[in-house]
Amino acid sequence: MSECVFCRIVAGAAPAHRVYEDDTVCAFLDIRPITRGHTLVIPKSHATDLSELAAETGAELFRVGHRIARAVQGPAFAADGANLLINDGKAAFQTVGHVHLHVLPRKHGDKFRFASGLVLRRSHEPERVAAALRAGLAALDTAATETDTDPG
Repeated sequence: MSECVFCRIVAGAAPAHRVYEDDTVCAFLDIRPITRGHTLVIPKSHATDLSELAAETGAELFRVGHRIARAVQGPAFAADGANLLINDGKAAFQTVGHVHLHVLPRKHGDKFRFASGLVLRRSHEPERVAAALRAGLAALDTAATETDTDPG
């Protein structure tokens, strides 16, 4: 699948601002973000659409998407919520033929900004945004560890 840009990102042959990676999935900033922190979570193994995606891999996409949605609600992004979205097939506006979950940070009252983001889709300071998102994910891990070790 060398013609697939997401497969090339997984292989390290195409650039991306990665925020998370494990054996199953890779998460990186969208190059044309709708909102600050707009992240894509993809399976490392190629699946063009949901009909080709193993259910376990789909569950992993959403597990990671859930963590990223929680991370953007931290201090670096202060999002009030997030949209988690998969466009499945061209009829559903899927533009890259590799399953991907969009995690879109949202704030109360951002409808106009969100709508303009759909049209403009410009990336601003992706290195800083990716670093802030990685820090937010690390903070979730630290909080989970502290909760696990709390004797009270």
